[in-house]
Amino acid sequence: MLVTLTAADGLLFDIRYATSDNLTGRPIYTRPVAMLLPEARDRLRHAGRLAAQLGLRLKVYDAFRPIEAQWALWHAVTDKRFVADPRAGGVHPRGAAVDLTLVDSNGDELPMGAGFDEIAARSAHGVADIPADAQRNRALLLGLMTAAGWDHYRLEWWHYQLHTARNHPPLNATAVPGGPM
Repeated sequence: MLVTLTAADGLLFDIRYATSDNLTGRPIYTRPVAMLLPEARDRLRHAGRLAAQLGLRLKVYDAFRPIEAQWALWHAVTDKRFVADPRAGGVHPRGAAVDLTLVDSNGDELPMGAGFDEIAARSAHGVADIPADAQRNRALLLGLMTAAGWDHYRLEWWHYQLHTARNHPPLNATAVPGGPM
């Protein structure tokens, strides 16, 4: 069962796939909603509390992604290392992954050296060709998320998933509380 993330969870939201400001250039979701499995929500809230101790907050770009939306991304991206094959389910369609960034006390995103969903080598963790402040910010996000029990995807600084993500079934849009996204 998926639970909806809200501002009461201490999070900010910029659900990119409900807008045209994403790598497809068009909205994929009909409404800006972020949902996760209860365990993932608890771990994300923990990461948010850790960030708050440093005067920072988490901003969520994406969480649960129905299989239908996974197909839209699959068709839009040529470098398939940046999108999971919908036939295998991926981890976003399981409600066990989140795409996010860190923001300061003013709500401004910390520089990460590459944009969200940027299909480029510089989006990976551990790259040396980004500014030092962006390297520190990525390391900080990685540390916060890891401390809260998340795993990361090495090619995307913004993507985190439960270690047990593949133990959960992939879901389609009819699984969304309140109707399809």
